[in-house]
Amino acid sequence: MRDLGATLASLRTEKGLGQKQMAASLNLSISAISSYEKNVHAPDLSMLCRLADYFNVTTDYLLGRTEYRCPPETFRQFIAQDYAIQDMVNTVLSLDREKQTSIVNFVKYMKHLHNESSGLPQTPHPSAHPAPDAKSAKHNVHTKR
Repeated sequence: MRDLGATLASLRTEKGLGQKQMAASLNLSISAISSYEKNVHAPDLSMLCRLADYFNVTTDYLLGRTEYRCPPETFRQFIAQDYAIQDMVNTVLSLDREKQTSIVNFVKYMKHLHNESSGLPQTPHPSAHPAPDAKSAKHNVHTKR
């Protein structure tokens, strides 16, 4: 399990911030940020919530209780006119294991294509044979309402 200090330091550097910038943004001293990151002191509950909001993660993520960073509000975001992320999750969870695997393969394939077209560094192809699953999953996504 990750510790709070390491998580805060990682999130801060991910954002490209120094301790001074983070302290100024949160109206804290640099020594407070440093003591949080070194696990000398822990933030109180109010500050823990402020830190989670600042980094757009959950308090559970900060505390190392989950690897899931995304706040619950994200699930209410629409990815299509009438389809929110929570609808996608609920749909996937309602499917049998084989169909879930097909969806995962399709998503990996789409990410691979996106990275390829964006000129991002390539990773090994996510599946030895994604095309059949990708085509059938793509067809079902566009035809089923």
